[in-house]
Amino acid sequence: MSQETVIATWRQLLHPAKSWVLFANGTCVILMEPAGDLAEQAKELLSEYGPARAGTPAGDFTTIDLDDAPGWAVTGHHPDILTYVAEDELDARDDLTVGLFGRGKRDQDGHELTIVHVEDKRAS
Repeated sequence: MSQETVIATWRQLLHPAKSWVLFANGTCVILMEPAGDLAEQAKELLSEYGPARAGTPAGDFTTIDLDDAPGWAVTGHHPDILTYVAEDELDARDDLTVGLFGRGKRDQDGHELTIVHVEDKRAS
């Protein structure tokens, strides 16, 4: 799936007034109080809340079936960090498989911290 498709999907899913940052593996950090350098703000959040640690809240996830896009959003222990999993990324469609896959993508983004898009909706 192309980065443009993932960006378009998050634009469709999120409130148009929200600022957010997208990472290379589909993890989106919604900035509820955007300030300063949004990329740095998102990196700080994801470096703390992105890496998965089994047996801790950092290993928890919830799978959300999306009504407005094909696929799922996988949440973790921070309510403003979600990872998109497209339908074509997996053969299995059960919550456990999707959730573990999404958590793995979030974990990778939490370590690599590679930003592919910044959506800055602050008033100019």
